[in-house]
Amino acid sequence: MSFFIGCAVWAYKGWVGELFPPGTRPADFLHLYSRRFTTVEGNTTFYAIPNQETVARWATDTPPGFEFCLKLPRDITHNQQLQPYIPDALKFIEVMRPLGKRLGPIFAQLPPSYAPTLLDDLTAFLSAWPHTEIPLALEVRHRDWFKEPHASNLKALLEKLGVGRVLLDSRPIYTGDDDPQLQSERRKPKLPVQFSITAPFSLIRFISHPNLEINQPFMAEWVTQIQQWLQQGKRIYFFVHCPLEERSPNTARHFQKLLEQNGVKVPPLPWDNLDSPPNQLNLW
Repeated sequence: MSFFIGCAVWAYKGWVGELFPPGTRPADFLHLYSRRFTTVEGNTTFYAIPNQETVARWATDTPPGFEFCLKLPRDITHNQQLQPYIPDALKFIEVMRPLGKRLGPIFAQLPPSYAPTLLDDLTAFLSAWPHTEIPLALEVRHRDWFKEPHASNLKALLEKLGVGRVLLDSRPIYTGDDDPQLQSERRKPKLPVQFSITAPFSLIRFISHPNLEINQPFMAEWVTQIQQWLQQGKRIYFFVHCPLEERSPNTARHFQKLLEQNGVKVPPLPWDNLDSPPNQLNLW
């Protein structure tokens, strides 16, 4: 497949009765999630590294074609410098190898404190990554990375090494007078969106507004961009977040339908092929 769509997590109890059938046990969340979406942004590995038995269970719980896009642990990415943690990053890859073909691109999310002054450190880290074996994507959050000459320097580095770009779009939640993040545990940064791809693949993290209508103009932009990139042979992973996580699955499903309605050639959403899908959330 060249297009994958999903959410930030698979284990969310608030989806029981909506995405998951009533009475679903937490142990069955991944099995059911992976038969509704085609990928997941594995935020769980940012906080703790699972043991090999858990990783092996992830592989057996999910169908062929499903892919995990796992986040590097914060103990690697959030300690001021990356180079000292190259051995830890390589060990992380080894722990994830049992996923086999279900292992999609791993991504490194750098903190807002990681500035372009650390370009040499970043270059050393990215150069040590086994890109031919495991794709790597990068998300930067320091605002100077989006300014020249740093933006061009970063783009050139990622293109040279074949590192994908994580494209964060938080515009919907900063649109309008209300702040849907007020009740959210983890607020998302307000950063420029750069519609550029630096590798044969890219990860898009779409931070959606709980009000579906507010997302529409931004979704329309992504439909156009994704269509162009797919026509160029790129592989796209699209993840829907929301400050109200209950809304994420149906917002993702809505975006899938927008792609289909606009003639974008994407694989069918497994959720749509279920004989008795759960009730849809009321997005309005």
